Amino acid sequence: MPGTNARAMEKARALNADALIFDLEDSVAPDAKEGARARIEAAVRAGGYGERELILRVNGTGTPWHGEDLRFAAGLAVDAVLLPKVAGAADVDAAVAILEDAKAPSSRAIWCMMESPAAFLHAEAIAAASPRLGALVMGTEDLGKDLRSRRRPDRLPFQTALGLLVLAARSYGLAALDSVYADFDDTEGFAAECRQGRDLGFEGKTLIHPKQIEPANIAFAPSAAELDEARAVVAAFDKALAAGKGVATLKGKMIEKLHAEEARRLLDLAAAIARREAAPDA
Repeated sequence: MPGTNARAMEKARALNADALIFDLEDSVAPDAKEGARARIEAAVRAGGYGERELILRVNGTGTPWHGEDLRFAAGLAVDAVLLPKVAGAADVDAAVAILEDAKAPSSRAIWCMMESPAAFLHAEAIAAASPRLGALVMGTEDLGKDLRSRRRPDRLPFQTALGLLVLAARSYGLAALDSVYADFDDTEGFAAECRQGRDLGFEGKTLIHPKQIEPANIAFAPSAAELDEARAVVAAFDKALAAGKGVATLKGKMIEKLHAEEARRLLDLAAAIARREAAPDA
């Protein structure tokens, strides 16, 4: 949400999204940065966002607003700071230094947008850069420009980068969030890309329009059939353990500990979604 768009920040209080990003970067004109900070601060202070995570996207390293944005973020009641155009661990280190100098609480996480070739060449170093890291965020719009690639529904030009981001995130216990889909009127194409992102291992997708929320929630949440299967897997494995066995069988397939752990993860995810949707917006 652009930090200049008070209406969007007001409407966001009722959106069925897990996280909301207040933007100070690309969606805000250079002469409007200061005013955007003030509007975001007022919106956050007013509250009403319920259980949604609140994130502030700052301007990138090397811009005139970067340092002041981070100092502003240190005192703002948000869950995370989103750093755009992170190219290496040095960008994270510099941002952490500013946040800590400004007395940001230890709970203030950092999310890193990876949207340049250099970022993916240094994916592991970025993921390992700081205990504050909470998520890696894919940025295919800028990456496509730098690669001079052509748009394809299968995102073939980005497959290496997508895989590297997920590998780095999984290696360091971080969330992996897929890129935005710019054509918010293309519901079918967006839903297909959400399913692809989920199949690749992403937890969710960054969105640019409220109409994208429902298809994303459907794609990234476990289906009823998946949950039924997960319950059956857990039950079969627990029964085998109780009988002193390390493996089970279900519908002719072998069930091992790794299958039971993944099934429990899906059940936990469904429970977390149910809790968030049941929580009052306050």
